[in-house]
Amino acid sequence: MLLIKDGFVIDPKTGAEGKRDILTDGDRIVKIEPEIDERDIEGGVHVIDAMGCMVTPGLVDTHSHFRDPGQTHKEDIHTGSLAAAKGGYTSIVMMANTKPSIDSVPVLSDVLKRGSREKIHLYSAANVTLAMQGKERTDFAALKKAGAVVFTDDGKPITDASLLKDAMQAAKDLDMPISLHEEDPSFVTNPGVNAGGKAAASLGLTGADRKAEISLVERDLNLAVETGCKLCIQHISAAESVELVRQARKQNKDIHAEATPHHFSLTEDAVLSHGTLAKVNPPLRLESDREAILDGIADGTIDIIATDHAPHAKAEKAQEFTKAPSGMIGLETALSLAIAQIVRPGILTLEKMLPLLTVNPAAFYGLPAGSLAVGAPADLLVFDFGRSWTVSEHFASKSQNSPFIGQSLPGVVLCTIAGGRIAYQNEDFR
Repeated sequence: MLLIKDGFVIDPKTGAEGKRDILTDGDRIVKIEPEIDERDIEGGVHVIDAMGCMVTPGLVDTHSHFRDPGQTHKEDIHTGSLAAAKGGYTSIVMMANTKPSIDSVPVLSDVLKRGSREKIHLYSAANVTLAMQGKERTDFAALKKAGAVVFTDDGKPITDASLLKDAMQAAKDLDMPISLHEEDPSFVTNPGVNAGGKAAASLGLTGADRKAEISLVERDLNLAVETGCKLCIQHISAAESVELVRQARKQNKDIHAEATPHHFSLTEDAVLSHGTLAKVNPPLRLESDREAILDGIADGTIDIIATDHAPHAKAEKAQEFTKAPSGMIGLETALSLAIAQIVRPGILTLEKMLPLLTVNPAAFYGLPAGSLAVGAPADLLVFDFGRSWTVSEHFASKSQNSPFIGQSLPGVVLCTIAGGRIAYQNEDFR
């Protein structure tokens, strides 16, 4: 049993908050009360002193790349889980662009079996198309039965509109979501840098035009409205895309959009100062785009924060810009960046921001997570809202490809509890 004492508890699902004690037994919460005396508890109990700290549901990330199978020099299921727990995450949806890709039941089953050995809860996406080639749809029914929670070809756009419409209809029939990477390759000359911007000019590159995202977002929102599909627009980067989602949600309430911490924290200027560490797909764009993303978060157009945790080896990122892979790690900095960019400036209160990291992604993907209540999973996060930390190269992830190294960020994760077990504990929190 675990007893979390004297913390300020926030339940994003109900909005309930206040000083509470929480008792867990096994993998469930069994009691939430203003005060629980450990002397009244039969059997052994481990007490966690959360005085002065926030206690919330464990965070939920529905867009992480653990590179397993196939590229485990970058990350693997175990190190990805360690990074997640260190960042306060207790539930993760792993993306399916592995090698081999997760387009069949045997590959999916292997990933889920190995994931079940970790301390946090791991779920997996499955591909929309075989080998992510955009030509033939996978067996949705079989993959759902085997445990997939979403269909996506993340990393590659689906350019065949008729195939995607068929996939959306099949997903709707199974009550499953589809999540899409929106970059039309016909508008991308050099991925990872904003076309027409000063970073691209400095590098002598054409870059990735914003039309690449906007054109597919518009097409796919129309398809989602037509089919009634549950759709998530991934890692939104352009102001126009935010507005398209805002309007489409009026016609289909099951349309959602995710924002990454790097897209609401950085602009293309980061490419000038951090080079390939700031190379991501879709690229970092203008301050006006960053502000539009924050506006979308403020009014509920964007209701999910997803990390797009994308580890790469140091040598890979050390290559010249056009050869280096796109992506940055994000699990260990996401909460702090959300506090820094959303809560501290007053865009949303902490209580209103937390649903984007917990109950909202859990609800859309059908995960048993994101809330605090008697009988709910014993997945909790204890963190110090008022304290800051400096991002160093000592990540739990195998990789260090982050442009935030050296920055001081608010919000220190102290303890992550998943299934009633401590998955991470800060060395200063004993």
